[in-house]
Amino acid sequence: MNQRRLRANPHIRDLVAEVSVSQNDLIQPIFVDETLSERAAVKNMSGVFSDTEGSILSQIEADLKAGVTKFLLFPVPKDRFETDFRFDFAQNIVSKIKSTFGNDLWLINDVCLCSYTTHGHCGVLDTEGSKMLNAESVKILADYSLGLAQAGADCIAPSDMTDGRIGAIRQILDQNRLENTSIMSYSSKFASNFYGPFRDVCKSSPTGTALKNRKTYQIDYRNGSDALRSSMRDAAEGADFLMVKPGLPYLDIVTKLSQKTDLPIIVYHVSGEYAAIDLLAQNDLIDRMAAHLEIWTAFKRAGATGIITYAARSYAEIGQDNNKAQPTF
Repeated sequence: MNQRRLRANPHIRDLVAEVSVSQNDLIQPIFVDETLSERAAVKNMSGVFSDTEGSILSQIEADLKAGVTKFLLFPVPKDRFETDFRFDFAQNIVSKIKSTFGNDLWLINDVCLCSYTTHGHCGVLDTEGSKMLNAESVKILADYSLGLAQAGADCIAPSDMTDGRIGAIRQILDQNRLENTSIMSYSSKFASNFYGPFRDVCKSSPTGTALKNRKTYQIDYRNGSDALRSSMRDAAEGADFLMVKPGLPYLDIVTKLSQKTDLPIIVYHVSGEYAAIDLLAQNDLIDRMAAHLEIWTAFKRAGATGIITYAARSYAEIGQDNNKAQPTF
């Protein structure tokens, strides 16, 4: 058979395409930094900013006009804690966003302690600073989640990787008549080398303790079965969405997970992956949006339902005709 006949022109290629990507598939991360007096561009991530409490509303308004309706919020507070955590800054941001835009957007809130702790780890540490205390961390994360939901968050996204936090969050939400607040679990989150730009923005790199990295609670990238077990556990505890993070190195996990569950699977195309495309584009080695579209398509082909991407607000550059973003070489 002459396979090329099905590749002969854009009309045929569109007709037989097995996978397509739309704006509806994409979630835009946003950052709000309490320490900033004016918004700041994120280094090596074109089109991405750290916003202030005031500028974030203008950014979201522009994103809505560009077709973005789903956002993942990362608050960066000015204060750091070891005990007696306060989350009023994040709750105020959520309340302001939802009171301004209402149901015009779907607001997901990342839930973690890495931007709140003095040491940058995702939970409470023991007195020696050598391990994360699971039960104590889960209690704080559940309380934080409740406050965000009461402020108006549509979805809670725990990224800390403590055991049992999905069940605890689901329980506290249900007990407070917030049954319709969904949970997007970072259920397959790997101890990856691709998080660098994000940690700079959120000021969340681990520091100053015996526990030098997050490998004791994030998943070893050699262990795919651990990611699948963690995801299925979180599904059983009440997660509504399961996430694989990062994206490209773990397409096999996306596919295997899609074969094990009917829950929607979200892939996070993380900051290091995004920055790599930007650096290639800056050196005229790749077409930026064509590369993003190719990667998004790979996620969908592997089994993803939705994609968290810093380029969601740039989707309009591609337009509805995906062939416009095809490589020219």
